[in-house]
Amino acid sequence: MDFLNIPKQEDIRLKTAGQLLVAEPFLSDPNFSRATVLLCDHSEKGTIGFVINRITDFNLEDLLPEIAVPAIPIYTGGPVQADTMHMLHRIPHLLGGQEVCPGIYWGGAFEALKDALINNTCNTDDVKLLLGYSGWSEGQLDTEMKQGSWYVAEPSISLLFETDTAQIWQDAIRSLGADYTHLVNLPVNPQLN
Repeated sequence: MDFLNIPKQEDIRLKTAGQLLVAEPFLSDPNFSRATVLLCDHSEKGTIGFVINRITDFNLEDLLPEIAVPAIPIYTGGPVQADTMHMLHRIPHLLGGQEVCPGIYWGGAFEALKDALINNTCNTDDVKLLLGYSGWSEGQLDTEMKQGSWYVAEPSISLLFETDTAQIWQDAIRSLGADYTHLVNLPVNPQLN
C-alpha cells in the first residue's frame, strides 16, 4: 500500500506507559480499527491500555440504577474482561488514582466518584468510565509495532476529555505531524473506494 503514502514511524519503541497507540488506517482487527489507546501500564511482562474513542450505548445509570447521578457515558476500553469497569480521570484530588501522564489518572475510588457526582463536586467531563481493557502479553505489542499496526503519539488532557469521541482518532493522527495528516481522509477499506 505504498501508493497510499502511509508513513512509517521508524524504530519507534514504547518507552513506558502514558503514551497513545493510534491504529494505522487499515488495521483490520474490529476491536482496534481506527482506535486510539491510552497505555496505562507497560513493561517487559506486557501492556495494559484503554481504547478512548469507542463509546457504548450505555451510561452509568443504566449499569447502576441505584445511584441517581448525571448521565456519564460508558466507553469500551477493550476486549479483555469486558465485565470490569475502569476509570480514567483528571481529578486526583477527589478520586486518587495513578498518574499515567501529566494530568491523566487511572483508577481511584469509585465510591468517591459516586459521592462527588451526588454532591455536584465534579464535572462529568472529568471522568471516562470504560468497560474492559486492552492487553498485550510479553512481546506481543512490540511485534505489532514492527508490523506497522500502530503509531505512537503523546496524549493530552484535551484529547482525552474535551474532544468529541468521533474526532479522537483523527486528532491523534494529526498530532503526529504534517506527514500523517492525509491519513484521516483515507477510507477504512481502500478496496471499497
